[in-house]
Amino acid sequence: NSGLNSPLEHDLLVISDEIYDRLVYDHEHVCIASLDGMHDRTITLGGFSKDYAMTGWRIGYAAAPSPILGAMRKIHQYTIMSAPTVSQVAALEALRIGNEHVEMMVAEYDRRRRLIVDGLNELGLKTFEPRGAFYAFPSVEASGMDDEAFAERLLDEERVAVIPGNAFGAEGNFVRCSYATSYEKIEEALERMRRFMQRHG
Repeated sequence: NSGLNSPLEHDLLVISDEIYDRLVYDHEHVCIASLDGMHDRTITLGGFSKDYAMTGWRIGYAAAPSPILGAMRKIHQYTIMSAPTVSQVAALEALRIGNEHVEMMVAEYDRRRRLIVDGLNELGLKTFEPRGAFYAFPSVEASGMDDEAFAERLLDEERVAVIPGNAFGAEGNFVRCSYATSYEKIEEALERMRRFMQRHG
């Protein structure tokens, strides 16, 4: 709760992107708006692309106090017609029958998460265990390269794509690795990265 002192003390409005609210591991997601004093000062954003694997359907939502939503609606109605009808129907169906599928998906992501984190750490690429989403963020310091050189050379030499951490504002030598792919592809990527680190580690 110490991080909430600033919005409360300075009368700030918080915009909370909670798109990964269901994709968490070993803990429960806490919505900021549910915390003491935050309900009336939080705009919560969510959607279906991550939790329900509906990327491309372009449907999401905002939850906020009525006066804020009223102002948002005035802007929205003149910039966007509405979410496509088929996307709205699909989102309703996801809410109606999708929970079991979300739970299975989270369990599978957790399995992949453990594989990639353990594998990267074994390669000497220090990686903390992410608690949500489907990305690992290893340090590439052991390679002797910065994040951009590491990403470029890994792609050129082993055909494994990672994103330099500086694209996300990270200081230091980190890269982002996605585990939103099959277990087998992660195993193959780790084997290719092992060869790469044998040459450069």
